[in-house]
Amino acid sequence: MKNIFALIVLSFVFYSCAVKVPYTRQVNEEFGLKSEEKMRKVQFFTSSTIILNQVAESSSETMTDESGTLVSSSTSESESLIIQANTRCIFEGYGPNGEIRVRFETGDQKFLEFLSKGNQLRDRFYFVADWKASGGPKVKYGSKEYKVDMMRGAARSSYIRVSKKRLQRTKRKERVVKGMKV
Repeated sequence: MKNIFALIVLSFVFYSCAVKVPYTRQVNEEFGLKSEEKMRKVQFFTSSTIILNQVAESSSETMTDESGTLVSSSTSESESLIIQANTRCIFEGYGPNGEIRVRFETGDQKFLEFLSKGNQLRDRFYFVADWKASGGPKVKYGSKEYKVDMMRGAARSSYIRVSKKRLQRTKRKERVVKGMKV
């Protein structure tokens, strides 16, 4: 009897663990996530690493110093943004073409977009960038433009995921019948 109870408890624990699944229209319909209010309550995750490199801003200047030597100075500023696999993000809103905008940090316009490539219920929402831009794929994040690093990370195949948990409660009652005597 104790073994059966332990088995039931153990199976309940395994069934109640959350698993990360791709966010699809099917998940949206299954959980009734039609409104933005409901979407804001969902925790999203990235499926793989996305690395963005800021388009370098540089300035140069030439001058002469007090001894008459010509001096050429240049400064450049760059930033890399690394969003690792399974990074938590929250729903920001919808884009004009049905993109899902997710936010990883606070700040004006600091979100990335994910879009379903097809119209099927099971189609995933993949990372959106200007893949055909000259000089490599680019994306705007905040007020800056970043190049998508295709050598490191897996940005092109990155999609958003959600934690999904299945709770199944079963009430079971057992009793032993003693029988009847004449």
